[in-house]
Amino acid sequence: MAQVGGIVMLQPEVGGSRENFFAGIDKLRFRKPVIAGDTLIMRMTLIKLQKRFGIAKMEGKAYVGADLVCEGELLMATGSE
Repeated sequence: MAQVGGIVMLQPEVGGSRENFFAGIDKLRFRKPVIAGDTLIMRMTLIKLQKRFGIAKMEGKAYVGADLVCEGELLMATGSE
Protein backbone atom coordinates (compact mmCIF):
# COMPACT_ATOMS: atom_id res chain seq x y z
CA MET A 1 0.00 0.00 0.00
CA ALA A 2 2.92 2.33 0.65
CA GLN A 3 4.06 1.87 -2.95
CA VAL A 4 0.59 2.70 -4.25
CA GLY A 5 0.62 5.78 -2.00
CA GLY A 6 3.93 6.80 -3.57
CA ILE A 7 2.35 6.60 -7.01
CA VAL A 8 -0.49 8.82 -5.80
CA MET A 9 2.11 11.36 -4.64
CA LEU A 10 3.53 11.50 -8.20
CA GLN A 11 0.29 13.00 -9.51
CA PRO A 12 0.62 16.72 -10.40
CA GLU A 13 -2.51 17.73 -8.45
CA VAL A 14 -1.00 16.27 -5.27
CA GLY A 15 2.49 17.67 -5.67
CA GLY A 16 4.18 15.70 -8.40
CA SER A 17 7.37 15.21 -6.40
CA ARG A 18 9.77 12.50 -7.57
CA GLU A 19 11.16 12.14 -4.04
CA ASN A 20 8.52 10.56 -1.82
CA PHE A 21 9.10 8.92 1.52
CA PHE A 22 7.00 6.59 3.59
CA ALA A 23 6.66 8.39 6.92
CA GLY A 24 4.36 6.21 8.99
CA ILE A 25 1.34 3.98 9.33
CA ASP A 26 -1.64 4.06 11.69
CA LYS A 27 -4.65 1.87 12.39
CA LEU A 28 -3.32 -1.04 10.31
CA ARG A 29 -5.51 -4.14 10.40
CA PHE A 30 -4.97 -7.43 8.62
CA ARG A 31 -8.50 -8.80 8.24
CA LYS A 32 -7.92 -12.06 6.36
CA PRO A 33 -4.87 -14.00 5.15
CA VAL A 34 -3.71 -13.60 1.56
CA ILE A 35 -2.19 -16.63 -0.12
CA ALA A 36 -0.02 -17.04 -3.19
CA GLY A 37 -2.08 -16.76 -6.34
CA ASP A 38 -4.62 -14.28 -4.92
CA THR A 39 -5.20 -11.12 -6.95
CA LEU A 40 -4.72 -8.19 -4.60
CA ILE A 41 -6.52 -4.93 -5.41
CA MET A 42 -5.29 -1.87 -3.52
CA ARG A 43 -7.15 1.42 -3.24
CA MET A 44 -5.70 4.57 -1.76
CA THR A 45 -7.76 7.63 -0.84
CA LEU A 46 -6.09 10.96 -0.12
CA ILE A 47 -7.53 12.16 3.20
CA LYS A 48 -5.40 15.20 3.93
CA LEU A 49 -2.72 17.09 2.03
CA GLN A 50 -0.50 19.76 3.55
CA LYS A 51 1.43 21.10 0.56
CA ARG A 52 3.25 23.64 2.72
CA PHE A 53 4.91 20.88 4.74
CA GLY A 54 4.91 18.21 2.02
CA ILE A 55 2.85 15.76 4.07
CA ALA A 56 -0.05 13.63 2.85
CA LYS A 57 -2.29 11.32 4.83
CA MET A 58 -3.98 8.48 2.93
CA GLU A 59 -6.40 5.72 3.70
CA GLY A 60 -5.52 2.40 2.10
CA LYS A 61 -7.60 -0.70 1.62
CA ALA A 62 -6.63 -4.02 0.05
CA TYR A 63 -9.13 -6.47 -1.36
CA VAL A 64 -9.10 -10.03 -2.66
CA GLY A 65 -12.23 -10.21 -4.76
CA ALA A 66 -14.90 -8.43 -2.70
CA ASP A 67 -13.28 -9.31 0.66
CA LEU A 68 -11.42 -6.61 2.59
CA VAL A 69 -8.12 -8.19 3.66
CA CYS A 70 -6.12 -5.19 4.94
CA GLU A 71 -6.70 -1.53 5.78
CA GLY A 72 -4.81 1.32 7.38
CA GLU A 73 -3.79 4.99 7.26
CA LEU A 74 -0.45 5.91 5.70
CA LEU A 75 1.60 9.07 6.03
CA MET A 76 3.75 10.09 3.08
CA ALA A 77 6.28 12.93 2.87
CA THR A 78 7.81 14.64 -0.14
CA GLY A 79 11.47 15.52 -0.33
CA SER A 80 13.01 18.67 -1.74
CA GLU A 81 14.18 18.52 -5.35
